Amino acid sequence: MLDTIQWDTDLIRRYDQAGPRYTSYPTAMQFHGGIGSFDLLHALRDSRKALRPLSLYLHLPFCANICYYCACNKVITKDRGRTLPYLLELEREMEVIGHHVDKRQRIEQLHLGGGTPTFLSHDQLRQLMARLRQHFTLLDDDSGDYSIEIDPREADWSTMGLLRELGFNRVSLGVQDLDPDVQRAINRLQSLEETRAIVEAARTLQFRSVNIDLIYGLPLQTAENFAHTVQQVIALQPDRLSLFNYAHLPERFMPQRRIDSRQLPGAAEKLAMLQGSIEQLSDAGYRYIGMDHFALPDDELASAQEDGSLQRNFQGYTTHGHCDLIGLGVSAISQVGDLYCQNATDLARYQEVLASGQLAVQRGLLCNEDDRVRRAVIQQLICHFQLDFADIEQRFAIDFRSYFKATWPALQQMARDGLIALRDDGIEVLPAGRLLVRSLCMLFDHYLSEQNQQRFSRVI
Repeated sequence: MLDTIQWDTDLIRRYDQAGPRYTSYPTAMQFHGGIGSFDLLHALRDSRKALRPLSLYLHLPFCANICYYCACNKVITKDRGRTLPYLLELEREMEVIGHHVDKRQRIEQLHLGGGTPTFLSHDQLRQLMARLRQHFTLLDDDSGDYSIEIDPREADWSTMGLLRELGFNRVSLGVQDLDPDVQRAINRLQSLEETRAIVEAARTLQFRSVNIDLIYGLPLQTAENFAHTVQQVIALQPDRLSLFNYAHLPERFMPQRRIDSRQLPGAAEKLAMLQGSIEQLSDAGYRYIGMDHFALPDDELASAQEDGSLQRNFQGYTTHGHCDLIGLGVSAISQVGDLYCQNATDLARYQEVLASGQLAVQRGLLCNEDDRVRRAVIQQLICHFQLDFADIEQRFAIDFRSYFKATWPALQQMARDGLIALRDDGIEVLPAGRLLVRSLCMLFDHYLSEQNQQRFSRVI
């Protein structure tokens, strides 16, 4: 079974290291300032000629309250008027990009993230979707995957009704933890009732999928109280559940400096939380997709993993990896063909550049042939827990064993340790290695060094 996990504490301790989450390869750490608007427009021209389908991501950075654990690009404000100049520039960006795509390129996937997208008023959400439909070909038959991130404290039944009316059919709810003491320590007071109300609204309004995010490793969490949170969330029966490891990096993310590091659980307690959560979710019928993600067996992610079509991009695991991804908004990342590019991460700079009539692309990279080979290898391993050497050799005209000669001793060690089966024709990630698949992918990362490795979260 693909979702089988074998818990081995000794192996976890040995291979639990800091490393990328591989929503892309190369990772955003390799982005540089030599990529600009011209590169994006050139890539969009190739996409337009090929009539490739599209995925859109919109970053809406505004939040009413600060969550101390948060590492997102955000603007904390009670002033709802601060959204107005941002939305004007966002619409300007849509207009410019819209001129460089073909109306026959359908938007198969749409995701609004942040921040808190439902920070916007109902009228603003209506206008935003109207502008999207003006500049891009959105689907009207509910066949696309149109999702939005929701803070249950910033939504109600009327909000959910509006979102369904506007074409959204998937929602992702931030919960993190339901214990009141933990919530106070992270400045996110959110009752189970608030969360349940949004889930019930989504079911009644026939949203296709509900995802709930949880974080383990937060201050004051214990294996016991987190197990209670997981139990309460399972009772809500989300279609998907994400279980993230909290990475405490206060030197990089200012809000985290408000967390008392003395209240953070130790490594052994975090392992106990993860192990217990996996057992609870497995007993409840959830399948382990990989990289912190679980889904019910009839969910599209589980089906895609079974039939080999599951992929991974900047939006995480997806069934739409064949689409070119266009990111709109401050800090948003696009992946169009072999080009990765990111908008300005500073809100003032983003608005200033767009106001001058230019796109806000600030950095990125263009994949070379070696990047493409390694990207294909990492995608296969992180999505499907197996790799067929012949497939890679045929696609890229290489001899796998020779190409990755330097990696072979480390692969052999992983095989001796029982994380993988290393055969003449491929690699299979064994149940003991599935939680540690990031460590396996890191062996194929040409750019990874001990120096930049510490800028990432740990595998477990």
